[in-house]
Amino acid sequence: MHPALLGLVTIVIGVGGCVGYFYFSNLVLDKFIFPAKGTDAGRNINRANMVRPWLFLFPAILALGMYLAYPVIATLWYSVSERQVIDGEQVNVFVGLANYSQMFGETKFWEAMRNNMLWLIVVPAASTAFGLLAAQLTDRIKWGSFAKSLIFMPMAISFVGAAVIFKLIYDTRPVDQNQIGVLNAVWLQFDGGIGSFLILRLVPIATLLCFAALVAYTAWLFLKPLIKSQGERYNAWTLPLRVLIGLGGAYLIFLSFRSILSLLTASFPYGEAQTWLTIPFWNSFFLMIVLIWIQTGFAMVILSAALRGIPEETVEAAIVDGANPFQVFFKIKMPQIAGTIVVVWTTITLVVLKVFDIVFAMTNGQWETQVLANYMFDKLFRANDWGVGSASAMIIMLLVSPILVWNVYNARKEMR
Repeated sequence: MHPALLGLVTIVIGVGGCVGYFYFSNLVLDKFIFPAKGTDAGRNINRANMVRPWLFLFPAILALGMYLAYPVIATLWYSVSERQVIDGEQVNVFVGLANYSQMFGETKFWEAMRNNMLWLIVVPAASTAFGLLAAQLTDRIKWGSFAKSLIFMPMAISFVGAAVIFKLIYDTRPVDQNQIGVLNAVWLQFDGGIGSFLILRLVPIATLLCFAALVAYTAWLFLKPLIKSQGERYNAWTLPLRVLIGLGGAYLIFLSFRSILSLLTASFPYGEAQTWLTIPFWNSFFLMIVLIWIQTGFAMVILSAALRGIPEETVEAAIVDGANPFQVFFKIKMPQIAGTIVVVWTTITLVVLKVFDIVFAMTNGQWETQVLANYMFDKLFRANDWGVGSASAMIIMLLVSPILVWNVYNARKEMR
């Protein structure tokens, strides 16, 4: 059957099946199970109204059970079992935590964990920051709607499509051929002169200093109540969280200054085309740029709506009191959209924890770019190691679940 015709038949059957289910289930409920007639008509109507919502929920509950609950239980079983052939028959034998022990002993797993943590630090922060910047600036120009459309457009591209686009940007050809990669074409323009110093050293150093200052300011905001408190008590979970954020900030500041030192002492290979995706550590950032490019549009749309929802009275009052644009933005607007920023941040974090397509299409986890989802794919479908592959899937689920639960909790809290 032709794919287009097959798709049309599927839609007709699917929609027709849903309509038929709801029609006939209501018919059976109202006409045969709880008929609205006789001496018990009122009671039957009430009973039917109590059962009716479950009729509508049943298909969703069935689908969730088949496609969510069962796979989780099956994956958990596979993660603590091993396929063995007994009497000519392949069976799963319980091995306890042996698969987890094997996984934790592999360097590729810890490489994937390290890279995932790096993605978690960079991508949500950069996407949210660029999205907030775009939302603020596009609301101040006449052609802001057109600009928003351009920024949001990458959201319509699949991850694999975006990876192919950026793979062409990072492309490297042999020395005797013209470079078609945009990044290499730009790189070959540098010759070590004053322009090279400004763009390749001064601008990155300034960027790293700004990043370190931003991290230091954020860490200070969290640690300030602890430092200046006078016998004030905090919730049990607040103190460890503040200390953890402070330590994380100190580590990021250390990394920033170490990078600045390496930039000052590094010797760049001018005039040589670079294979960008094979440069350890930095190639992960080249992959992150793809996801940041995609997610910035999402962050911009949500944060733009939040900025538009800020009462004008608060902004006007701040301006009357003599606040400059930066003070208005950081001290008036930011606190009022803090909840939205956190939701955007955590939503992008969920995407990052499950990132697979970009890494698979661009490097396939080579050159120290492995991530958890690609590691799971390698174990399941290349090494055919269902035990370790399922164990890595459970690790991903454990990392995603707290953020997902926290998002649902906050959504319900805001609804109340």
